[in-house]
Amino acid sequence: PGPAGPARYCGGDFSPADIAVITCLAATLPTRAAIAGATCQALDWRRPDGQAKAMSARVALNRMAADGLITLPPPRNGNGNGRIPRHLPAGQGELFETSPVTGTLASLGPLTIQPVTTRTGSRTYNNLIAAHHYLGYTPLAGAQLRYLVQASQAGTVAALGFGASAWKCAARDTRIGWDTPTREARLHLIVGNARFLILPHVRIPHLASAILGRVTRRLPADWQDAYGYAPVLAETFVETYRFDGTSYRAANWIRAGRTQGRGKLDRDHQHALPVKDVYLYPLHRAWQRILTQDQ
Repeated sequence: PGPAGPARYCGGDFSPADIAVITCLAATLPTRAAIAGATCQALDWRRPDGQAKAMSARVALNRMAADGLITLPPPRNGNGNGRIPRHLPAGQGELFETSPVTGTLASLGPLTIQPVTTRTGSRTYNNLIAAHHYLGYTPLAGAQLRYLVQASQAGTVAALGFGASAWKCAARDTRIGWDTPTREARLHLIVGNARFLILPHVRIPHLASAILGRVTRRLPADWQDAYGYAPVLAETFVETYRFDGTSYRAANWIRAGRTQGRGKLDRDHQHALPVKDVYLYPLHRAWQRILTQDQ
């Protein structure tokens, strides 16, 4: 931001006056959680269901502090996310039998899609992602849903995480037909598939697309239950030179184009990030009208 311009964190614009309010709260309240809650109340920063954006506020405040805009008290009990490193050796992340699982999709028996709602489930999900996903574990900011997938004949076979969508994506935004104000107003109606892991010892043809189909059918209702509104579109980004997106295409996701390989901090056009294919999946038959037309 410029000297008098807004600073953007977690999808929110913070004016110099907002930063002054947060600075005052940070100087008078004892914990980061209390500062985040008071920030949501003072700036009326809420989710579409009216609840405070407490998690997003925590992330935004940490980033403001890292950028030198505010000073926060030290974490009272440490950051719980720090207990899970981004990458774990595979042996530390395997919490159950890992003998090769082969055969047909039918041989796995019924699949159970289990939302992660307990500490035990969260620990299992985090460890699996840290040990076996090439991107490793990073906490999802803001509204999110995580799932573990169980097979009656093989135990846990997969893990998926959904969270906030990308703030900007030219291929996606062009496909939708968004202008900037509409995108900013409707972005919460898109969810991002941030992680999808089939455990490495599970080698079942068509399992990935079957799981994607099952999860996306229930995702809008699960999101409605958790956050008070239903998303209408899902997105994901597939590294072009690492994967070919076969599972997403088989599950009827739509390829919308490619990223430019630029991160949000790439102001010098260095193209520092891998190029990715952008895939979209409609969660509502009128998704494009809902995302673009006045309501």
